[in-house]
Amino acid sequence: MGDSTQLLDRAFAALADPTRRDLVARLSVSDATVGELAEPYEMSFQAVSKHVKVLEEAGLVTRSRDAQRRPVHLNREAFDLMTQWIERYRREAEERYRRLDALLARTAQDDEDRRTEKEQAS
Repeated sequence: MGDSTQLLDRAFAALADPTRRDLVARLSVSDATVGELAEPYEMSFQAVSKHVKVLEEAGLVTRSRDAQRRPVHLNREAFDLMTQWIERYRREAEERYRRLDALLARTAQDDEDRRTEKEQAS
């Protein structure tokens, strides 16, 4: 298994939890400390800190030191990798649907041609 496959596995597993998805959504607006992230939740600081740790271990967020603050940031590269993976399969599915649409259009046209031939033969 390659590094990118392992990163994707960890990232998607981390995002399976709705609280962690909400934390990512909030961090997409601005960086925040764990304390700031914990404010709106009815859970302990430690519980939110554990969620952040899972996101960090999955490579989705990083922490830095800013004087006494330790802001949490989204890791854009991890999200870029996930987006590329999703986009690849979206394009493949789109192409498959395009081929199906073309086949259905040809089948409908063939049916119409047969009806027209029958009507003209009568």
